[in-house]
Amino acid sequence: MGSVGLKLIETELPKIRKEYSIDFVVAQSENVSEGRGCNPDDFKRLKKAGVDFCSGGNWTLWRKETLQLLSDPNQAIVRPANYPDGTPGLRYKYANASFGRVLMVSLLGKTVGRDSNLKLDNPLKTIDTIIEQEKDEPKVATVVNFHGDYSSEKVVIGHYLNGRVSAAIGDHWHIPTADARVLSKGTAHITDVGMVGALDSSLGVRVNSIIERWRDEIVNTNVLEEDKPWQFNGLIFEVDPKTGKSLSAESINFVYE
Repeated sequence: MGSVGLKLIETELPKIRKEYSIDFVVAQSENVSEGRGCNPDDFKRLKKAGVDFCSGGNWTLWRKETLQLLSDPNQAIVRPANYPDGTPGLRYKYANASFGRVLMVSLLGKTVGRDSNLKLDNPLKTIDTIIEQEKDEPKVATVVNFHGDYSSEKVVIGHYLNGRVSAAIGDHWHIPTADARVLSKGTAHITDVGMVGALDSSLGVRVNSIIERWRDEIVNTNVLEEDKPWQFNGLIFEVDPKTGKSLSAESINFVYE
């Protein structure tokens, strides 16, 4: 989330990758550039810091300069798959990890903040179609990032995809949930993975600006919090490349004073 999140990725991700012997890193990048989207320069910074692939959310299409990246199958960033036909960008992409190919898919839930009234394709039918289309493609893992407000949707998508994908990871709240686990048929799941950004904030935004808007009905704009403490949330899961099933799932939450 914003410059704080980007700075933390640059300083801390290399250490975390080394400590946990991580082979492949996915970052939800829709809030990187001033909280709205991910511009090409920030995308390069994420890649240089050790991010292998960027998933998408409702702000991913905000920046026109990013559309070319989203349409290029060789660029490691994707937009949500269940936007309607005619939306710029590819519905899904493959990433080349050291251990093999990974199918990467992002989905939007029915209710996603300011975009709640957008016409979206059904996310369950969308992922069904993708899985069927790609069933014969060689891959070692399939990772689905589900971006939505309803906890019920984020829980249900995990069970719906249980045994069919390697991981179904919820996000959008910016607040990590305490339910990281491997489901019964081998899918790593968490309702919300949290965020990388300012801890004492409302989803990365200064709390005082939200209070003024809420209590006093002042029309203002979001101001991103930059003061410490900062936090680094994530989910670490291990996949068996022979089966595509997850063997373990552990949430991490580091705080930097």
